[in-house]
Amino acid sequence: MRPVPGLLPLPSRLHGVYSGGGSSPERSEIRRRLTANRLPGAQSGLGLDTGSACLFRVPTRLCVPGMAATVTLEPAGSCCWDEPVRIAVRGLAPGQRVTLRSSLRDEKGALFRAHARYCADANGQLDLARAPALGGSFVGLEPMGLFWALEPEKPLWRFVKRDVQTPFAVELEVFDGHEPEAERLLGRAVHERDFLPPGVRREPVRAGRVRATLFLPPGPGPFPGIIDIFGMGGGLLEYRASLLAGHGFATLALAYYDFEDLPKKFDAIHLDYFEEALCYMLQHTQVKGPGIGLLGISLGADICLSMASFLKNISATVSINGSGFSENKPIYYKETSIPPLGHDLRRMKVAFSGLLDIVDIRNDIVGGYENPCMIPIEKAQGPILFIVGQDDHNWRSELYAQIASERLQAHGKGKAQIISYPGTGHYIEPPYFPMCPASLHRLLDKPVIWGGEPRAHSKAQIDAWKQILTFFSKHLGAFPKL
Repeated sequence: MRPVPGLLPLPSRLHGVYSGGGSSPERSEIRRRLTANRLPGAQSGLGLDTGSACLFRVPTRLCVPGMAATVTLEPAGSCCWDEPVRIAVRGLAPGQRVTLRSSLRDEKGALFRAHARYCADANGQLDLARAPALGGSFVGLEPMGLFWALEPEKPLWRFVKRDVQTPFAVELEVFDGHEPEAERLLGRAVHERDFLPPGVRREPVRAGRVRATLFLPPGPGPFPGIIDIFGMGGGLLEYRASLLAGHGFATLALAYYDFEDLPKKFDAIHLDYFEEALCYMLQHTQVKGPGIGLLGISLGADICLSMASFLKNISATVSINGSGFSENKPIYYKETSIPPLGHDLRRMKVAFSGLLDIVDIRNDIVGGYENPCMIPIEKAQGPILFIVGQDDHNWRSELYAQIASERLQAHGKGKAQIISYPGTGHYIEPPYFPMCPASLHRLLDKPVIWGGEPRAHSKAQIDAWKQILTFFSKHLGAFPKL
């Protein structure tokens, strides 16, 4: 991660829409401040934040008086974040050089930005599905690059959707010329990206000890059910579950610590809590049995593998960059316990960026798949899909998936289904999520790298999402919208 110089203050809100060409003294001053705030080595001129995108709904087709170009998006209106959108610009001169910029603010006010340079075709039109980017935040034919290439202005800031009931508003701007000369605004549009698909019902769940949110697809039901579990961050994240519900799955976003009256700290995996969540789903009139699917990432993946190994009525499990071991917390279920593998912080390395690399801090796996700290996945009733990033720097996910496959084969279960993605880091999210290369580690309270190369990571997220939907469709009995 690049060091951050002293930042100059920016206006908190820049209301209104710029019209006409040229550059006013105010606009020049704003651009000077943006340039001064740019991180060393970053691409220049990532766009202006008008602040108005979050205040009111703006049509996705907008030609501001005095501007030369019209920005159009298909589908018109809003669409879900995991759906692609086609971006085009019309009204340009033949072969005109332009710079496209995208920006959004998350719910905590953090600004994300990206930009790319293009040339219009002989008819004065620009279609990002056909025209390659000539430079900027990405290069080549990347129709959704202005979304997945968004980078936070604040270092170590992860892209997260906390309130799925409101969309993210992405501002798209077209400027005349290529960076750094691009100054004159030609056109602008605001595109809303939803996380609660049309017709999906959101139901908070407070049943016994279970703290969760259930998302039900449109229609009468019942629907195949999935329990969705995240990693060490704690709290309750709903965006993946809400998007899954748009594909026909009744999905329970499950919290397990640091949420409402749940424990503030995570000391061990007690499977009886997760069994209670499983029973809630199995007894729900809108959830189709006889079994439930499980989806987890990182520690959440290991919880899902533990549930599949010890609990009944689990028909399919997806592990995203899980390990298959009890990491530094023991696993308990009734009279059974799995000791933690543990780690040694002395094996931390300092990466070239100056951030910590923790990929090798875990203790050695003595005995391989027979290690007593490994989750007994051979007991799982349903199939398991391992989604792994080859550049995961949280731990060596690909190696652990291979060890899991060896354990299954040793117990007569056959090879595991492993889908491995090169250039892909730890946080494999739904499609078009910007990659999180580094952030603060919840337990270490220090910045660590998570791995991944943005373009490869983005392509992996698109494919992994399709693979997950197909896997659950096959084993839970659904027909998702792919």
